[in-house]
Amino acid sequence: MLHHVGIEVMPEDVDRSIEFWQALDFVLVEPPATLRELTWLEREGTQIHLMPTEDVLLTQSPHVAVVAPEFERAIANLLELGFEVEYRRKHWGAERAYAITPSGHVVEVMAAPPPRQRKSG
Repeated sequence: MLHHVGIEVMPEDVDRSIEFWQALDFVLVEPPATLRELTWLEREGTQIHLMPTEDVLLTQSPHVAVVAPEFERAIANLLELGFEVEYRRKHWGAERAYAITPSGHVVEVMAAPPPRQRKSG
């Protein structure tokens, strides 16, 4: 299980970033006292840590992917809040889209995960 992903955000984008992740059913959780400068959100044991910085490093290919079982509702939430969403081709028969966070990161929203693969040998 992936526990968390840390994402750099511009300090002025923190509140809007919270809205983005809440649209995907993540909820705010309290970080430990030693990490109060960060904002943590969680869904089903996986956390997103928003890390304020003035120098957000964006790259072209890396992205975070999350499964949104209520895919159409999640996409509608993002669009209603004014976030950029681009539908992508289906994989394994499941809908997916890219959504852009306030600080410019790509998040792949997947209707379902890929089928589990068995180990060979």
